Amino acid sequence: MYKFLFIAFLLSFASCNSNSERATPLEKKNAVVQQVIDSAAMRLIEKPLINSTSIGVFYNNQEYIGHYGELEKGMKNAPTNATIYEIGSLSKVLTGTLVSKAVLEGKLNLDDAVTKHLKEDYPNLFYNDQPIQLKHLVTHSGGMPNILPLSLNPFLTSQFLEAETPAKIDSILLLYSKEAFLEDLHALQIDTLPGANYAYSSAGTELTAHLLENVYDRPFEELLTEFLTKEVGMNETTMTLDSKDAQNLAVGYHADHPNITLPMRKLPWGAGGSVKSTVPDMLKFIEYQLEASEIVKESHKLVQEYSEEIGLGYFWQVHSSKEEIGTHYLHHGGVPRSQCFMYIVPKYELGIFIITNQSGKETAPKMREAVDEIIEGVAKDYNQEVMDSKLKP
Repeated sequence: MYKFLFIAFLLSFASCNSNSERATPLEKKNAVVQQVIDSAAMRLIEKPLINSTSIGVFYNNQEYIGHYGELEKGMKNAPTNATIYEIGSLSKVLTGTLVSKAVLEGKLNLDDAVTKHLKEDYPNLFYNDQPIQLKHLVTHSGGMPNILPLSLNPFLTSQFLEAETPAKIDSILLLYSKEAFLEDLHALQIDTLPGANYAYSSAGTELTAHLLENVYDRPFEELLTEFLTKEVGMNETTMTLDSKDAQNLAVGYHADHPNITLPMRKLPWGAGGSVKSTVPDMLKFIEYQLEASEIVKESHKLVQEYSEEIGLGYFWQVHSSKEEIGTHYLHHGGVPRSQCFMYIVPKYELGIFIITNQSGKETAPKMREAVDEIIEGVAKDYNQEVMDSKLKP
């Protein structure tokens, strides 16, 4: 089937070439960019275990969306614009944008001790009298565990690839509430100076959502949904699906196991990995990032520098490792049946969202290859346009 799709793509490419003389400059440019995306996507779904992918690109004020392959093996059911995906930890940058808004409104300060905004005493959230601060939560440097409850941690690390993992995660989260999280928070022992080391922590993101609830006195999910709807125009992004939307939720595959697996149950607040969205809505978020409002600028600010090339903003990874594409922002998301990336590259006025309904050890590297191919193709187009503009009289 995939070979047939690739042949169809080549025929389409040939057709575009035969009509190129009649196309306007913008149409030619759009065709070139779309071909770059199509090529990267076709290479991706030809790789082992990857059945489908959806890609959204925003470049030069134009949207490009492509859906490829099939959601279920052998069913020929390609994803569409209506397909709802679990974006996993990419939820964190949505949360970070809301934190940025709270900072600009004076509700929070990056230097605030997290205990300032908790309703109970947590003397354990200190190390040698140094408190965990908000800036440590958004940069994963507070010394908190990967996730709470602690019993979940093996299933997200050493045991992630095992067939029973999705069901075990589901059974643990089924009975895990906000109250249980806060009880577990009392029992944590911080054993390193906050801010000293990077240690990825969805538990820290969940705590961040609790702080937002406390300073606004409103449920986090309500705060996030309202912000995304009113400020960004994202009407198809939520954590809790109604029965109608649930029918559009993408099925997915865990590691190399052949059967469709369970969706991941909501975390207590959902800030660390429970958002669900469509590709068109994620493009709206990308466009919002590229417009660079004060909220976005604050969220992109380098809060913690881990090396000369890599740091963190408000959950965003901030990279300056590739001079040719400049400072850019990215985040990965994943649950046991889906993985995705978002890249924001201001130099090229470019944003990329890529997702597949498979989650395994090699999924992320395969998607990175596709992203790199798209960035390289767009950079070539961008640099050519700059050169052409200099040659104009």
